[in-house]
Amino acid sequence: MDDSFDPGTRSLLAAEFRPESTYLNTSSHGLLPARTVDAVRDAATGMAAGRVDMPGYFETADLARASFARLVGTTPERVALGSAVSVHVGLVAAALPGGSEVLVCDGDFSSVVTPFSVRDDIKLRSAPLDRLAESVDPATTLVAVSAVQSADGRVTDLAAVREAARGAGARVLVDATQAAGWFPLCADDYDYVVCAGYKWLLGPRGTCFLVVSEEAQQARAVLPLQAGWMAGERPWESVYGPVERFAADARRYDVSPPFLPYLGAAPALALVEEIGPDAVGAHNRALARRFREGLARLGHEPVPGDSAVAAVRGLDGAAARLAAAGVTLAERDGNLRASFHLYNTEADVDRALDALSAG
Repeated sequence: MDDSFDPGTRSLLAAEFRPESTYLNTSSHGLLPARTVDAVRDAATGMAAGRVDMPGYFETADLARASFARLVGTTPERVALGSAVSVHVGLVAAALPGGSEVLVCDGDFSSVVTPFSVRDDIKLRSAPLDRLAESVDPATTLVAVSAVQSADGRVTDLAAVREAARGAGARVLVDATQAAGWFPLCADDYDYVVCAGYKWLLGPRGTCFLVVSEEAQQARAVLPLQAGWMAGERPWESVYGPVERFAADARRYDVSPPFLPYLGAAPALALVEEIGPDAVGAHNRALARRFREGLARLGHEPVPGDSAVAAVRGLDGAAARLAAAGVTLAERDGNLRASFHLYNTEADVDRALDALSAG
């Protein structure tokens, strides 16, 4: 790995990641560290052999909950477990009273927007990302926005959005899926934070976290509409019939966690914690900056910003050419998109730029 990490960290990452190609597509799916592969393999082998440890699996899911909470600046009592962003956003959308107005960003990821669009009795309004905060008005009930845009890596001015929303008496929902793990984020600054765990958090697909503020919990702003036995204060006493006593904290919004994804997520989250989001972010942004500078030298104008995700328009079909050269990027909404993480190096950046120049 690059010199942005100390020798111990480089050795750790070399043991955890062995990509067979130049993989610059974490925004679509992160690479699984070896510890996660081992955990999932061991658990699946045990399940096949009849060694099913359900209490242990739930304990590991709680370890993932606590690790995620530390990474995003909150406490486990405010974190609910689930499996997909749209499900968690849908829970918030379902709880809004009729006549609510929801403000979203133009072109934001569908899972952040669609759960509100299917409500015929609320108003959905959209604004450009750079004018989102100024578009909040007294009629706004909720602002829902991704911290980092999936299509091109632009970073939302969350502080400005939060200040504008508070001034209007509105709540804020932040999707941290493209941000958590490398982007500085304090989840307690917002009413709701949702985050899928299979991108920058390096877990298997099928893990998602929902942070609900203490105020929103106390105000019953979100109801446990998808509650099952795991939402009970004492889950093993809530297995049959309706749950009579819901958990006093965000566990009331839990769904029964899919075991294999969470068994893999817990060690992956521990790895991100061990290295630290600040160090991860500095590494990722430096590589993205190198890529943007290289694009400019090749005569392409990248989307400006200081993000771990770099994008450029006007390179239709380039992803296929790069794939043929062993470099994996993505094309999203007319952008060629590269996203950088722990397993990437300066050599990866230069390889992608060389492949672009050769095309």
